[in-house]
Amino acid sequence: MKAEDHDSPVAPLRASTSRLDLVPLRVEHAEEMAEVLSDPALHTYIGGAPASPGALRSRYERLVAGSPDPAVVWCNWVLRARTEGCLVGTVQATVSGEAAEVAWVVGTPWQGRGYATEAARSLVPLVTGAFGVRTVIAHVHPAHHASAAVAAAAGLSPTGTLQDGELRWELTVRR
Repeated sequence: MKAEDHDSPVAPLRASTSRLDLVPLRVEHAEEMAEVLSDPALHTYIGGAPASPGALRSRYERLVAGSPDPAVVWCNWVLRARTEGCLVGTVQATVSGEAAEVAWVVGTPWQGRGYATEAARSLVPLVTGAFGVRTVIAHVHPAHHASAAVAAAAGLSPTGTLQDGELRWELTVRR
């Protein structure tokens, strides 16, 4: 799924919500995203620490190059808030066969505005439609109630299974 004019494996896949554009990740997004993700509190549930623009640029270079496994597709988007004209977070999907693992992150200044819910609700049909995914999976820290609400709003349900300290949420797509 590579487009000639973009450096992202998901360049042809775009989506919009009432307030957001899901823009395929590009290396050039690293500097702005480093600022979006700079709050150490943001990493409480997702782990790690804020990355420098250079470190994020290196990570984005690997992501936009795509998975080294031809059976796996990495899909990464930044979230652009149209009225504010800035990036506010990311969504991603790792597609393998008929399953996709999804995740979302919204920078601290933009949390509580429904951006993650809008993005996740857009992401699920995007990956199920584009890749024929039948199972959508998310892993949410049990204490991260806001992220659990996003998963539920996107149609996923908790399974009761813990993996690396996170609760597995799932949606089975019926065709």
